[in-house]
Amino acid sequence: MIKKKLTTKEQTTILEVLKDRFHKNMHRHKSLDWKAIENKLIDNPAKLWALNEMEKTGGEPDVVDFDEASGDYVFFDCSAESPVGRRSACYDQVAQESRKKFKPEQNACDMAMAMGVQIMTEEDYRKLQKLGKFDTKTSSWIHTPADIRQLGGALFADYRYGHVFVYHNGADSYYAARGFRGSLRV
Repeated sequence: MIKKKLTTKEQTTILEVLKDRFHKNMHRHKSLDWKAIENKLIDNPAKLWALNEMEKTGGEPDVVDFDEASGDYVFFDCSAESPVGRRSACYDQVAQESRKKFKPEQNACDMAMAMGVQIMTEEDYRKLQKLGKFDTKTSSWIHTPADIRQLGGALFADYRYGHVFVYHNGADSYYAARGFRGSLRV
């Protein structure tokens, strides 16, 4: 069983990393106040743990929005390329189990669930790309609608030629340059 609680030292460390990233990237969240975000994170230790998991796997999470209706801060993986600690994964467990040869060690959906995050939707991914240029050399699995998944496919996206591209692939495929990006609401 994975412990989903940080030690005091781990909590202090991740809060410092997030604070530093917040201040270095004000263009992502111009109207937001770090102290309010920090207080909400301290009050939600499981969410802080999830952000730490995002960080440990190379996601470089940062707050990108505030949802006034729910009162949630929205965090996205903001690493320049698909998080290195989440690559070489097929889409989900069904796809992973269907491989006869060369099964990947992991799958994106189970990893996201274990980390306590959601795989970005296409809408999230397009929002992220308005904040900078991401996945210019890699690609990232994105949430796949059930009707596509039932037919064996899965969606991924990247940024090439000044545009966001959303593609399909067999859900059982996996590549060294494809991972997944997470989102988290706190």
